[in-house]
Amino acid sequence: MSDFPTPGAPAAPEQTSAANPTTGAVAGDVVRAVVREVPDKVSLDGLEARYDERWTSEGTFAFDRTRTRDEVYSIDTPPPTVSGSLHVGHVFSYTHTDVVARYQRMQGKEVFYPMGWDDNGLPTERRVQNYFGVRCDPSLPYVEGFVPPHQGTDGKNVKPGDQVPVSRRNFIELCERLTADDERQFEELWRKLGLSVDWSQTYQTIDATSRAASQRAFLRNLERGEAYQAEAPGLWDVTFQTAVAQAELEAREYPGHYHRVAFHRPDGTPVHIETTRPELLPAVVALIAHPDDERYQDLFGTTVTSPLFGVEIPVLAHPAAAMDKGAGIAMCCTFGDLTDVQWWRELQLPTRSVVQRDGRLSRETPEWIAAGPGAELFSEQLAGKTAFSARSAVVDALRASGDLDGEPKATQRMTNFYEKGDKPLEIVTSRQWYIRNGGRAWDRRDLKDELLGRGKELDFHPDFMRVRYDNWVGGLNGDWLISRQRFFGVAVPVWYGVDEHGDVDHDRVILPTEAELPVDPTSQAPAGYDESQRGVPGGFVGDADVMDTWATSSLSPLIVSGWERDADLFERVYPMDLRPQGQDIIRTWLFSSVVRSHLECGVLPWKNAAISGWILDPDRKKMSKSKGNVVTPMDLLVEHGSDAVRYWAAAARLGTDAAFEVGQMKIGRRLAIKVLNASKFALTFGVDAETGAGEIVLDPAAVTVGLDRAMLAGLADVVEQATAAFDAYDHTRALEVTESFFWTFCDDYLELVKDRAYGAGAAAGEVSAETVSARTALALALDVMLRLLAPFIPFATEEVWSWWRTGSVHRAPWPVAAPLRTAAGDANPTDLAAAGHALAALRKLKSAAKVSMKTPVLSGTVAAPATLLPGVRSALEDIRGAGRVEGPLGLVEATDGQGDPDVQGGIVVVEHELGEPPVKQPRA
Repeated sequence: MSDFPTPGAPAAPEQTSAANPTTGAVAGDVVRAVVREVPDKVSLDGLEARYDERWTSEGTFAFDRTRTRDEVYSIDTPPPTVSGSLHVGHVFSYTHTDVVARYQRMQGKEVFYPMGWDDNGLPTERRVQNYFGVRCDPSLPYVEGFVPPHQGTDGKNVKPGDQVPVSRRNFIELCERLTADDERQFEELWRKLGLSVDWSQTYQTIDATSRAASQRAFLRNLERGEAYQAEAPGLWDVTFQTAVAQAELEAREYPGHYHRVAFHRPDGTPVHIETTRPELLPAVVALIAHPDDERYQDLFGTTVTSPLFGVEIPVLAHPAAAMDKGAGIAMCCTFGDLTDVQWWRELQLPTRSVVQRDGRLSRETPEWIAAGPGAELFSEQLAGKTAFSARSAVVDALRASGDLDGEPKATQRMTNFYEKGDKPLEIVTSRQWYIRNGGRAWDRRDLKDELLGRGKELDFHPDFMRVRYDNWVGGLNGDWLISRQRFFGVAVPVWYGVDEHGDVDHDRVILPTEAELPVDPTSQAPAGYDESQRGVPGGFVGDADVMDTWATSSLSPLIVSGWERDADLFERVYPMDLRPQGQDIIRTWLFSSVVRSHLECGVLPWKNAAISGWILDPDRKKMSKSKGNVVTPMDLLVEHGSDAVRYWAAAARLGTDAAFEVGQMKIGRRLAIKVLNASKFALTFGVDAETGAGEIVLDPAAVTVGLDRAMLAGLADVVEQATAAFDAYDHTRALEVTESFFWTFCDDYLELVKDRAYGAGAAAGEVSAETVSARTALALALDVMLRLLAPFIPFATEEVWSWWRTGSVHRAPWPVAAPLRTAAGDANPTDLAAAGHALAALRKLKSAAKVSMKTPVLSGTVAAPATLLPGVRSALEDIRGAGRVEGPLGLVEATDGQGDPDVQGGIVVVEHELGEPPVKQPRA
């Protein structure tokens, strides 16, 4: 992957006039545009491939790193997880980002818009296992030229137990091979969609640059005391055999049973508790009740014995015990849930763990049970069993002993799962690495308050998403666990000394220098050692863990900005301007990125966070691969066209869930086609019939007719509204106002000025001032509307731009309202609507008479409300022409009771005489 080379500067923009050299500008100066070629038949087909190739060859979106920081707009683009295929939700959210990028580029900013691939971590490992039918066994030696047993869908049908074991190095090679294939497909789709990414600026979260950055940040965290290792109870996924962080939890309902179980006082009287996990009776270390619970006051400070196992345990008080839950007294096991961990810490209880990392009970009988009455039960029926099998055996034994009061009662309980796992998490004790994030007290600073303060500095779009950040930070109850017991990831850059007895000394940590990074402690020896000393007395061992994927992804703004690698680039783009992302990873990617930048640089990593909503299927459920309800986007892009799919995506506001609607895509395609057709009409007047080329003079002073000026006045309003919306990160509003005006322009203005623009009624070879006004207004409006629509439908707008401009519309300046207002003078933008309503009234008249729209009106009188009279009067000649009125057309003020409620504005034709419909001419 590229190490961020300096791309070439983009081509110089078209020079349109000495005083106003910016492409397509509309100002007081006269701008001359050469119409090179307007196709006889317009089409959207093939535009994506044509312009992707042109944008690449011309460096249209290449980042110009000669620009200073205040001239740059930098985007921390989400690196999509490389795990098979993108889905329509990616198209949805990445379109939102691209619309912003294109707008900022047209506003004169040099946009730094890189793309990354998040290819390390569990999703990639699972895909490799399913694709090749293999699993990683680090104990195996590397096999040169290994050929996997399967490739493709066949591998998915292989049961986990039948997957071929391969060495860690072989497994990583397969991961790299498959992710490279996926990344090529991802880039192809992004190009098809029209993302204006600088494709020379790419990275992988597993490439050498990212690994070095991730390890460098970790070493600095460690040096400052922000990273530490601890052996402590933590959440553990028994399927994937890895520790799980708080941010990766997902609470789900899980079926279970309440069991009412008797513990015994010294005199033999029972103390009943209720539990859903009787298999943890061997791990009980105390019974806990609330200190205010009157039922257990006499028990506090005494002991009871556990059923079946006869272990003596204390009865203690703690305010976290729920008096209204179950019997109000609970057994504390090591460990059944996070409350057990809290009690264990705060009451300084012993550790009696029986559940192992594989989810099975200990294969050895614990020493606190070995000499008691339950030794045989444990060794014969519980040792090595899954939690489910052990539960059944314990319940049977409780029935037999009489310690089960009644039968188990079915219930649904909320249980923590790993977000990618299928089984409830266990809590096991293990040695892990952590980064401080305010989840626990730290005597050097109040980190939680600092991170909450960073959240207040960050501009969330929409702002209501801020509460998700605040709630997450405020509710943290532990530091960020970053180590994972996986294979394809960034290695924890640490070795440990081995003492003279051959025992690993975790307190003797051996670290690399930053100059040595990246390193892999499992295959490299630390400085001063060689491989022969690995694992022997007096030697070393490498930490076998990798960092979780967020430990690298959280550094994406630093990685892409050239942190500690390219000081010049870093100075120009960091801190960045925008982090676009999904709402579901505010607690992971957004928060962890804030943590790393705060600790390393003392600043926010970006100024703005744009949070996308979810895509919902027809049943209003979130689309996700796990639910199997996703839509593959490439087929949509091929069927409807990229502009159409982008239109559907851009029609949804940030932070708002949107339904997957093919109907919206069809509307978007209609809009793109209409842009081509309307533009062809507007440019026709600048084309010589014989040569197919010509020149259009965009001279605002030539716009002299009231209707033309009213149209430009309305367009000036649209420019101001769309600009304000974009500046507020409301691209949907910008699209709404632009699209609404465009259809009014097509349906009303084009029809009203068509005859005048063609020069109807003028002598041969003569062009009246009124015709010049219409043609000039058409060109001025097209120039502006193409730029307003360019962020949303980039291919159709670029196609039209190529007919009469040089360079790219996407490097043209964003339009401003002032020159349009100069051209419009004191015209009222509502005059266009008034004229359009009058034309609609004439058309309705013909529809009611069931005659062709080409049928002439021999005479008529239009009644309009007083507020619309000036607009209709100023456009009366254009209304006559568009309505095929051959005789006089009167205009009166509508009286009470007049008006047509079906015609907007209430305009009505009160008198009329229709001529004969035109005779259809037979085809030759």
